[in-house]
Formats: sequence, C-alpha cells, structure tokens
Amino acid sequence: MDQQVLTDVLRQEIREGKIPLSLGKTCPVECTFCYEKDHSYRPTVDVPRTTEQQWHTILEEIKKVPTRPDHSWLLGGNEYMEWTDIFLHPRAMDWLEEFLETTDNKVTFFTVGFVQPERIHKLAERHPGRINFELSVITLGEHRNKLLPHGPTVRQLMKILDGPAVTSANFYSFGPNSMSEDAKTISRINKNCLLWMGCLTPLKYIDADTSALMRHGRKHLADEARKVYYADLPNTQMLHTEPYISTFLARNKILKTFDASELEKNDHVVVSGCVYRILKKLRPNRVHYLYVPNETLGGDSDCSTLLTFSDIAKRLAHETQVYIPKVIMEHASGQERDISGVTFDEFKSWFPRIRFRVLHKVNTQVSNKKLYEKGYLKNYVEDYLGNPLHQKIEAVALPN
Repeated sequence: MDQQVLTDVLRQEIREGKIPLSLGKTCPVECTFCYEKDHSYRPTVDVPRTTEQQWHTILEEIKKVPTRPDHSWLLGGNEYMEWTDIFLHPRAMDWLEEFLETTDNKVTFFTVGFVQPERIHKLAERHPGRINFELSVITLGEHRNKLLPHGPTVRQLMKILDGPAVTSANFYSFGPNSMSEDAKTISRINKNCLLWMGCLTPLKYIDADTSALMRHGRKHLADEARKVYYADLPNTQMLHTEPYISTFLARNKILKTFDASELEKNDHVVVSGCVYRILKKLRPNRVHYLYVPNETLGGDSDCSTLLTFSDIAKRLAHETQVYIPKVIMEHASGQERDISGVTFDEFKSWFPRIRFRVLHKVNTQVSNKKLYEKGYLKNYVEDYLGNPLHQKIEAVALPN
C-alpha cells in the first residue's frame, strides 16, 4: 500500500477522534447482524495490519492533540477503514494500556468480548472514569450461535461482566424471554453497567434468516420491555434502537423545533418516515412534506441521520425550494457531507434550478440530546406503550 495514502487515512481518522488500529483483513467474527458488511455506499481503504512502528506514530499524533475533558477517543478507525473487532489484534490490549498510561485521555471501545477479563478489569481499576467499555452481548440465548458464529462463549462474557470494566452491555429482543432473561442474567452479575436494549434493524444486505429473526424480535419488544421494567433491576436501563420509538418520545421537541423554523406553507421539507408520520398527524398541511426513504441502506432503515443526498435526489421532481435537515450533512470531519461521503456542494450541483436551504435547528446535537434524555426504558413503557397516540401516528400512511 502506498505509504502516503496510508498516512493520510490514519491522520484523517485521528482528526475525527479515532485511534485507527487495523486487523489488516475483513473481520473474522462474521456476525450475521453486522452493519459493516457492506461498504459500497462509502469509500474505504484496505489498511494493512497495524505494526508497532505505525502504533507509535499514531500515539505521537494523538499526543499532539490537546486533551478535552468531554472527549473520548474511539479505539479503531471506522470512517475510512473497515470496522472490525479490534481486540483480535494481538497487540490491542498492550497498546490500550500504553495509551492510558502515557496520555490523560479517555477511551471508548466496542467488542463482542475478545478482551482478557482479568487484564481489562485491572486496567479499569487503575484508570477509573477513563474507560467507556461497551460490550456487545447481543444475546445469551438460543440464537447466539446463529448470530455470532465465531463469537466468544457465554462463559467468556460472564467473566468480562463480573468486574468493574464494562460500562454498558447491549443486547436485543429476538422473541419471548430473550431480552428480558438476558437483562436479569447480566444484572445478577453486574449491577452497575448500563443495560442497553431494543431491536436490531434489518438492512438490505442482512441475510433473510437474520432479518426475519430481527423482525420477530421487534414483535415481542413491548412484552420483553415490560418484563424488564417490572423486574425492577438496579441497573440504568435504556432503549435506543428504534427510530419510530425515539421520534415519538421526542415529539414535543420535534414539533417545537419545526414550529420555530419559520417555514412557509408552500415550502418543501425533507423528512424520514417516522418524522413524516408525526408531522403529518400533528401538523397537517403545514408545509409540503417531502418523504425520503433510506434507500441507500435499505431494509427497514428509517432514520433522518442516515439519509443520503442520493436518497433525496431520487425524490425530487419539480420543486423550486427544498429545506434539508442539518443532521443529514454533519459529518465527523466537520465538512457538510452525508454518510456516503457526498458533499452538500456536490449535491447542489446536481440540481442547479433548485434552491436548497438548511434547517440548522434540526441538528445532531439536538438529536443526540433527546435520544439520551428520552431513551430510558421507563419512558418507552410509560409514555410510548402507555400512550395510544403512538398507534394513531404509526397508522399514518407513507406516500408512494
């Protein structure tokens, strides 16, 4: 690989807050639910396996960046490189330890469980408050071998959970007594880690059997959530994975932001499906709602943040002025780019006769704030399941 290309990729990942380690190959875990199976929608570079020399270069580059108390470096590049479980790299634990001991930065990492339990617990004890360890449990039940054919054993996960290292554990509904039983098991072992629950969303490149299992889990989410809610577990419990739930719980903020946008009745506004339903029901005929499906990711995807300019382009016809939410183009690089890498300026050049305006108040900061503020399981059970309004909103038909 050309060294200049490699250097540029590593530096760009660092600029975006990543610690760009690489396995140098496709992730061998081969989780059937993985959202990184298909990179065709965005450009990536096949970065070779990280060497000791490259690690020291990466570490020295990071040390040049001023420490921000609210910032946590993400272990592993995932913007211009393929996302893999980085703890399969034989030096990953050594380098994580060196990073924590030679800098005062925080670190975030995700893994399905390929860490050394005793070592990661000792590291957490030595560096309290600096490790955000998000363990992807996925499931402890009967579907585990199907979903993670080369994943770690349940016994390995129990050892990782039994200690101070894990900050949060994510797992999902796959049918009756799946998510709820996992919640009880994890809580018995670790009463401090956050329980992150919900459903996995089928995308267009997820195989048919896995997609069917995900949808089966969604059908049972309400019952599973109630079981966890009434179990009265001591852990903090959050449910963040379904856009139609998140948008409903944040409906008051969505309406307030929309009302403050000073839009005219004849304006066209780009919206995803779940937002379309809320506005069409609660603000009918206020403007022209330009519903845009998530065709780039496909499947059941329905999220404003994951819309692309190509998705929007397919829905444009004779509009003369179109408003686009800022959240679509807030790329980690700081440039106005969508998740596929297309810039706003490039998109505008495709339609020289249309005037595009940005809804700056519909941004990532607002979206993330409400996602966490409203994402507690308690809100889902009480304000969503306990509120018949959500059924009326979800009954709104999407336009063709």
